[in-house]
Amino acid sequence: MFKRDRVGGDCLSHCQKLLSIFWKLENTQLRRRQMDSQPVLRPADIPLALRLASHPGERYEDLGAIFGNSTSSAHRAVARLEQSGLLLPGERRANREALKEFLVHGVRYAFPPVRGPEARGVPTAWSAPVLQGVLPIGSTVVWPSGQGKVRGEALVPLCKTVPAAVQRDPQLYEMLALIEAIRIGQARDRRMAADLLRKRLSDELP
Repeated sequence: MFKRDRVGGDCLSHCQKLLSIFWKLENTQLRRRQMDSQPVLRPADIPLALRLASHPGERYEDLGAIFGNSTSSAHRAVARLEQSGLLLPGERRANREALKEFLVHGVRYAFPPVRGPEARGVPTAWSAPVLQGVLPIGSTVVWPSGQGKVRGEALVPLCKTVPAAVQRDPQLYEMLALIEAIRIGQARDRRMAADLLRKRLSDELP
């Protein structure tokens, strides 16, 4: 039994090393392909960048799992974020100053909001707990979700799995809700949401 367990442990260690080598080669090839083209961020990259802001160095497997994506998708998203300067190269850590600048001033232009009819979902923007009592009460805004308990005007999330992901990560929920207030709010709303977002990215995260 001892010998079999030892052999099994050796095989597992060998497989993990091979997998690590494979992903390093995959990332190298991806970067080479991207050198010939202009990098383009995807909306789903933003929640992943925020997750890494609060969980620096998180494993690719875990990044994929929390957003319901594959490990390879997480690798590609990290590569795009590094190339754009929103993550520090090779560290899976947020470049906080660059991230704050993009989220406050650029995200609503890069990814304009898409609204829909009334639906059941998860409260966001000024309807989320993080902004209750901070901004004037307006019409309820939700990310559509079959698991949601609140009805309101639908706002398509940056990533379709956001409503599920934020239930497992309160910090991610707060930051994404603030970003939605920046994307759809008036000037005063954007200003107040931006101040709260800057604070979270500056003071509270590791």
